[in-house]
Amino acid sequence: MKRRFFVAQATAGLSSALALPALSIAPASPLTRPAEPVTARPAPPTDRAYWLATLLRVAEPVLTAAAAGRLKAAMPVEAAAGQQEGRRHVTHLEALGRTLAGLAPWLELKDVPAAEAARQQRAGGLARQALAHAVGPQDADFLNFNQGDQPVVDAAFLAHALLRAPTQLWEPLPAATQAQLVAALQSTRVIKPVYSNWLLFSAIIEAALLKFTGTGDLMRLDYAIKEHQTWYKGDGTYGDGPDFHWDYYNSYVIQPMLLDVVGTLVAAGKERKELLETLRARARRYAAVQERLIGPDGSFAAFGRSLAYRCGAFQHLAQVALQGLLPPELPAGQARSALTAVIRRTLEAKGTFDAQGWLQIGLCGHQPGIGEGYISTGSLYLCTTAFLPLGLPATDAFWASPAQDWTAKRIWSGQDVHLDHAL
Repeated sequence: MKRRFFVAQATAGLSSALALPALSIAPASPLTRPAEPVTARPAPPTDRAYWLATLLRVAEPVLTAAAAGRLKAAMPVEAAAGQQEGRRHVTHLEALGRTLAGLAPWLELKDVPAAEAARQQRAGGLARQALAHAVGPQDADFLNFNQGDQPVVDAAFLAHALLRAPTQLWEPLPAATQAQLVAALQSTRVIKPVYSNWLLFSAIIEAALLKFTGTGDLMRLDYAIKEHQTWYKGDGTYGDGPDFHWDYYNSYVIQPMLLDVVGTLVAAGKERKELLETLRARARRYAAVQERLIGPDGSFAAFGRSLAYRCGAFQHLAQVALQGLLPPELPAGQARSALTAVIRRTLEAKGTFDAQGWLQIGLCGHQPGIGEGYISTGSLYLCTTAFLPLGLPATDAFWASPAQDWTAKRIWSGQDVHLDHAL
């Protein structure tokens, strides 16, 4: 008996010393109390669910205020020192145009998953109400489309939104609102664009006018296209004007707008299909470059101007995915994982949003010093353009493919990768 007692005590001491989890199995007996049922943990949200929740979190303050005709009254105006008053005249069109540019493909999606349908319907309704206030000349929230230079920029993002969601942002509008929207876009013609990517702002406004009214200024369209062909630097990259700049403007503006300007003209029978195919080949190459720029943790090299656009720096990769143009060496699941990492890295940092949910200046959190003189609260909503693939059905390979490590994550974890080649 003493020996049995000693063995039992020793065994208990050894178990305690090893700090083993309490996984001991009771002897089988009809009197043993049944084990408590294990409650399954809820499945983690899918990438698509996360993307949509994040996009709507960003867009909600803009949509609700603008739909109520209170965007000017409700939106804070953060800007560089000494710039606040000047930006107050343009920042509201920035917020609306850029928010809709990113939201538009999801609004346009016809076979939206059932879990998204009510939110899509609500967001579409808010967007159309916002447009009615924005272009109503007698409305308190009538926005500035032609005073100063900046409005041509954000009228262009609004025009891009219309091209991305014609059945949701154009066709349901009352005829009077459509006429006012056309007049607002036409009024930007008094603004002479800078000899740079700005040529595409005028061009995409004219592309929208061509699509929705049947007429647009073909000279503005042709000039922007031809100049950008002369500014092509090779290997999928354009200059911002005659010179090359180390920044993300190939993604913020140049390639997304150039593709859709030329695509609109081709659809109207006013441009060669061969040109569009050339642009698409370049776009595929630049998409591959963009994916390789995304670091293992979702960060990316912070060079060039307009870094406060956050994940909007990858609008091009997002648009190429939306349009089914990903290069063969870039699987859809890999592109999704890379973009998800960037979205998380740039929109989850503390200080990204203020107490009322509006975006604040910064790339990773609240970093006012990162904003140039032309950056204000409305500017920041270009980040929504990283979410363009939400315009793809949930069954598309972009969403249905398994997650895959992106190039930088594979390289820096010791995995093998394929070679990279210039175009």
